Amino acid sequence: MTGPAGRLDPGRCSVQALARADSMVATASLAQRWVLVEQPGPWGRDALAQSRLDPEVAPLLARRSRAENVRLLLVRRPGDRLTDSGRRWAYVDSRPGREGLWWSVRTGDADLLDAPWDGSVGEPATAPTYLVCTHGAHDACCALRGRPLARSLPAPGPADVWECSHLGGDRFAANVVVLPHGYYYGQVPGDGAGIVAAHGSGRVALPWLRGRAGMAPPAQAGQHLVREELGLLGVDDVRTTAVRSLTPPGEQVERWEVDLVVPDGELTVTVVSRLSATAAMLTCSARHPAHVRTWGLESLTRR
Repeated sequence: MTGPAGRLDPGRCSVQALARADSMVATASLAQRWVLVEQPGPWGRDALAQSRLDPEVAPLLARRSRAENVRLLLVRRPGDRLTDSGRRWAYVDSRPGREGLWWSVRTGDADLLDAPWDGSVGEPATAPTYLVCTHGAHDACCALRGRPLARSLPAPGPADVWECSHLGGDRFAANVVVLPHGYYYGQVPGDGAGIVAAHGSGRVALPWLRGRAGMAPPAQAGQHLVREELGLLGVDDVRTTAVRSLTPPGEQVERWEVDLVVPDGELTVTVVSRLSATAAMLTCSARHPAHVRTWGLESLTRR
């Protein structure tokens, strides 16, 4: 990497991804449940271990999150949106039909080790919550693109926008996840007003949509491509009921059948995934180039 760490020079992964026109379809996290821990101050590359969180609690918290298959993120308020104590935490459920986000306040970090992660405690959020990845110690692009977006995102309330630790897909910075549904967005332009306006009206913002968290890539792709094909923008307009592989895993070209429920009936779509012809460095710190998959719609049948 050439140039100062604080510059978006041509070698940055997000600059290169834009130049290559990398597809963002089906690149959301597989997380279905989340715990957000408010932790102001700096985060190292390993945000949980390299932050101001109690160093005795951090490894135990990481162990619990792995055991319960919960995605743990550190969050902090951008700029001067709010200035209170920094002791909040939230449990989030992104599973279809169970969506919810509940905020609580801890007296100490050790509280997180015994607190129920099931939505039974805390105050439910009544509006979408926007997390913007600004984890510069993980990838500079996340900070360089994410921090300005987090400061300017025009959400209705100051507690609706948070900076967060690593979301994944660094090359798509600025990255945003909208909770509780878990919709991932990348390469978000300007102040992100398009995303806020869409979700404020119960819709997705398709031009920047990466996918919905908690779903396998073929399911994400099926939903995304059907939304494009049929103009279905409601956050709950498309639901996956089954995914079937039509080719052996690891093939250069993979085909999948995805069963979906939409407002006017049921569909089966066939989606095709291909490896990119050339490999590329996918993060600013990557040591080896990698191929990525792109997705296309082969067929759509109503059932």
